[in-house]
Amino acid sequence: MLAGLALLWVVEASMGREVRLVAVVLCAVLCAATALRRRAPEKMLLVVTAVGLLQLVTDVGLNPADFAMLVVIYTCAANGARWSSWLGLVGGLCAPTIAAVRWPPEAQTQWQTVVSVCFMTIPFALAWVLGDSIRTRRAYYAQLEERAARLEREREAQAKVAVAGERARIARELHDVVAHNVSVMVVQADGAAYVLDAAPEQAKQALETISGTGRQALAEMRRLLGVLRTGESEGGEYVPQPGVEQLTDLIEQVRGAGLPVDFKVAGDPRPLDSGVELTAYRIVQEALTNTRKHGGEHVGATVRLSYADTELDLLIEDDGRGAGRELYETGGADGLGHGLIGMRERVGMVGGRLDAGPRNGGGFRVSAVLPLKPSR
Repeated sequence: MLAGLALLWVVEASMGREVRLVAVVLCAVLCAATALRRRAPEKMLLVVTAVGLLQLVTDVGLNPADFAMLVVIYTCAANGARWSSWLGLVGGLCAPTIAAVRWPPEAQTQWQTVVSVCFMTIPFALAWVLGDSIRTRRAYYAQLEERAARLEREREAQAKVAVAGERARIARELHDVVAHNVSVMVVQADGAAYVLDAAPEQAKQALETISGTGRQALAEMRRLLGVLRTGESEGGEYVPQPGVEQLTDLIEQVRGAGLPVDFKVAGDPRPLDSGVELTAYRIVQEALTNTRKHGGEHVGATVRLSYADTELDLLIEDDGRGAGRELYETGGADGLGHGLIGMRERVGMVGGRLDAGPRNGGGFRVSAVLPLKPSR
């Protein structure tokens, strides 16, 4: 477009007087600089500056091709090096004044010339301001993208740390369960040895207990494999971990803390693997803890424990304002786990399924299905 306007100017000028070759060359150079400004804005700024100086020297007056100076100044302000942006601003602000001195307008008073120069300076200033604002906005967006990427990396790192910590804690608890079972086996074995001759039936029952406890301990050890324990001190007293039977005490504690809980058990309760018992207890504990933390005032919760033939169904719901899934994912830094991350790790360790998320109409819902395998 600029080349077309420059060509029209050349044709119109050639009708009234002879057009010098230098004017045609300078117009062509300005058009070329406009076309190449995005590839090399700094170099094109130097080119148009040199062309402007040649116009002053060779007395080639103002023409449409000079619009290239505006375009190049805008490009340098938006994309060029910082020095080229400032050079373009200074050159643009000085160009109208220099042109007015070199080619003073005819039939204009001094004040009219000053006003005309001011109006001619405004487009150069606006071109620079617009380009610089685009540069600033682009830098701001780039900073936002970099910050978002950094936060995403930090979130992933925190999630990995949470998973590792949760697995280590699960490993400790499962290790305690296995140690407890082994201690039971030792006590039963000692008892069987004492009554082997005097009471064979009692010895038989002790051996059956040892067999069942051993199978249960072996199952827990298999789940324990693959879970990395790091930085844990050895030794200490091994105690049995809480299970489904302790849920009543947990519910009473939560009620005493001010959270109304409706607790019901359906189906036929029966002994379960220690790992399943512990997982069920911790899921209920974690869900009620999150309800107290995020549910708000006047919140109530329901806990349903259902025994099926092969599965244990857990359903924990609250009617509070709840919190976003992201908060449950990364929250729960209360000594009992890390929200849904810890729940998923626990359920996965026993081969179960977990479904959790906000309820329609408010509140939060946690549903877990744990495989049942009666203890012997």
